[in-house]
Amino acid sequence: MVDWDRVDELRAKGWDWERIAADPKVAFHPDSTAGRPGRALRALYHRSRRGTPGSPPRAPNPDRPGRGSLGPGWNLTRVGYLAVPFVAIWFLLAYAAPSPVGLLLPAIPWIGLALAIVAFVLIYALWRTSGAKRWSPLLRSTLVSGIVLGLLFSGVVGLVGAFAYGCPYLPPASALSSTSAPGWATGHLPGWTEGGKPVLYFYGATWCPYCSASSWAIWKALIEFGTTSGNSTSHSSLTDVYAGTPEMVLATTQLSSTHIAFEVSEYDGPTDGDTPATSSCREQAYLTAYSAGSIPFLVIGGQYVHGGSTLVDPSGLSAYTYSNDSSGQHIVEQAVRNETNSAAWTTVQNAAWWIMAILLKEMGVTDSTVSTTVTTLSTQVSPAWTAATQTNVTRDFKQL
Repeated sequence: MVDWDRVDELRAKGWDWERIAADPKVAFHPDSTAGRPGRALRALYHRSRRGTPGSPPRAPNPDRPGRGSLGPGWNLTRVGYLAVPFVAIWFLLAYAAPSPVGLLLPAIPWIGLALAIVAFVLIYALWRTSGAKRWSPLLRSTLVSGIVLGLLFSGVVGLVGAFAYGCPYLPPASALSSTSAPGWATGHLPGWTEGGKPVLYFYGATWCPYCSASSWAIWKALIEFGTTSGNSTSHSSLTDVYAGTPEMVLATTQLSSTHIAFEVSEYDGPTDGDTPATSSCREQAYLTAYSAGSIPFLVIGGQYVHGGSTLVDPSGLSAYTYSNDSSGQHIVEQAVRNETNSAAWTTVQNAAWWIMAILLKEMGVTDSTVSTTVTTLSTQVSPAWTAATQTNVTRDFKQL
């Protein structure tokens, strides 16, 4: 049975008919009375193309489905040629734009895992296929279709996320650069404001000891830029590491400030390991792109993100855990509020100062006016900033 795909392949390479007829992979065996093999093959080829009555039927192409049938055409090779470019393009665009393209399904690890699977399928199919079947016009068109479908699908996902749900464009985490503030990174990110004020966003859970320790630095920054209400003290899980770490519960905290805004997603339920839902596509976008799947996670003004590590080391608050003293939370609250010389304030202060410095940066304060701005804030906000806090926040601001 003549391999017509091989014939098409060799014709595309410019082979003459005699040479094609002599190729063993073509499998052409002319009748002894047919004359020159090349001439006989050419005549048979054109008759099969025209569908001349009585001519030998053209051999079925295992890569080409019959009309109305998908079975024979969709072998592993063709599926691989379609799926690999489709998933590869989706992976690349989702990695380059974790929001909005990678929000539905993150590039790492899920789309990357899918890419590895379909690549294995294609490699396996090519290994089982003869050289003549690894590339043909049909497979070439299938590859192009996979590329087109990948671009269309990723584009639709991105457009729906961006316009229908208001998701911002965010570059990959690898595009961010570290800052002098420990654990904080920044990059060419969109601004995040509310009523013209930079937003401080916190994502965490009350059972988490790292969130509990970090809550004090966040709360300290909030009360230095405005007045809080609705917050309460508690402690982290008694069955996790750093059991009973004191905390300021931020889940219900409300901030009244003319300078900054506060958004929070904090799980405060009874089940260890649970995390909260986000309330907007913007929150979820930053979480997906930069949290590295860990808590606590913070964003300031959309420009500065802190994820993948703790803000405050809970071991520094070990003297105030629930097991040591059930009033430890209140002791830490007073120490942080009044900047009392204690292990609690020593543990929290640097993180709090950096948050305040970044907030000033996002407020549009400049190096030349930072000292004046901090002094002005200290007279406007109660409790007043101490001289030490003013000095250290100004110092940290100038390092950003």
